[in-house]
Amino acid sequence: MTEFFAQGAAGANSMLSTLLMFGAMFAIVYFILIRPQQKQQKKHQALLAGIKKGDEVILSSGIIGKIYAVEERIVVLEIGEKTKLKVLKQAVTGLVGPNEGETGTTSKKEIGPAA
Repeated sequence: MTEFFAQGAAGANSMLSTLLMFGAMFAIVYFILIRPQQKQQKKHQALLAGIKKGDEVILSSGIIGKIYAVEERIVVLEIGEKTKLKVLKQAVTGLVGPNEGETGTTSKKEIGPAA
């Protein structure tokens, strides 16, 4: 009879250690993958909410232009004289220039061919 209780306690102990291991693995995955991605997503959303006419931005395709107009989901970029381009707001990846703030984007010095 005591062997039965000993086996039951060993099984419960094994199950508890397995649950703790899965919990620790989930915590590691959360802090290494999920949380940083959520922070980056919030930062990008703040960038998109804060862009305004006259800001110089870079798109995910690498195109750099000055914002001519901002709509709800669309941004009109001026990429040259009399050349305007309509793009989705989501394509904007960062600001370029002195007004970039803490967005972690590129500066004008980094853009262009190396001397």
